[in-house]
Amino acid sequence: MSLVDPRAIVDPAARLGDNVQVGPWSIIGPDVEIGEGTVIASHVVIKGPTRIGRHNRIFQFSSVGEDTPDLKYKGEPTRLVIGDHNVIREGVTIHRGTVQDRGETTLGNHNLIMAYAHIGHDSVIANHCILVNNTALAGHVHVGDWAILSGYTLVHQYCHIGAYSFSGMGTAIGKDVPAFVTVFGNPAEARSMNFEGMRRRGFSEETILALRNAYKVVYRKGLTVEAALAVLSADAQAFPEVALFRDSVQASNRGITR
Repeated sequence: MSLVDPRAIVDPAARLGDNVQVGPWSIIGPDVEIGEGTVIASHVVIKGPTRIGRHNRIFQFSSVGEDTPDLKYKGEPTRLVIGDHNVIREGVTIHRGTVQDRGETTLGNHNLIMAYAHIGHDSVIANHCILVNNTALAGHVHVGDWAILSGYTLVHQYCHIGAYSFSGMGTAIGKDVPAFVTVFGNPAEARSMNFEGMRRRGFSEETILALRNAYKVVYRKGLTVEAALAVLSADAQAFPEVALFRDSVQASNRGITR
């Protein structure tokens, strides 16, 4: 049984799971599916095709699943897929995809999207990420697990933000950020690795030391990327975390933030 405020507008074609709550003056359109236990506050607009998982909280004045303003979008039935246990705070905007890319914008599980953040079309947010107030992702952005983007971070389209990475307040990211790397500034510059985040996640000191050395190889030795990756091969075999860092550098199409 769902708990829908009588002042809300829910299209009859929308599918609401058990114990979904919808607050007053919220609007839920057709082609929207909301999983059990999700709570929709007042003044939320959800447009489909959108699938929202279980036990999410979406706060007031958020716009979820709207058409992208990208000029190449011509009204195709693209999708937004949101996983479970996410918190989407006030005034967040999340747009659906475009057929020129994935056709789908994806938000994983256990993410915190803070007030007035924006997630552009075809973006992929993994799990356990935090987008702090007013962070804005252009289209086609990929964000890895446990990444934290501080307030007013701006991310250019097609950038990849690696797992466990961190951006400082007001950072403007125009290139890929490798896994674990901390970036600051406009334009963004690599400053170090997110060692405090690693400790909070329970990384061993041995692993942290290996990652510290890997960072020095890529960023402090004056090597080409190809040469640095070759140096990292031994540690990448011994430490999966170094392999993750190496692979995120190797996979970069836009070039890594230096």
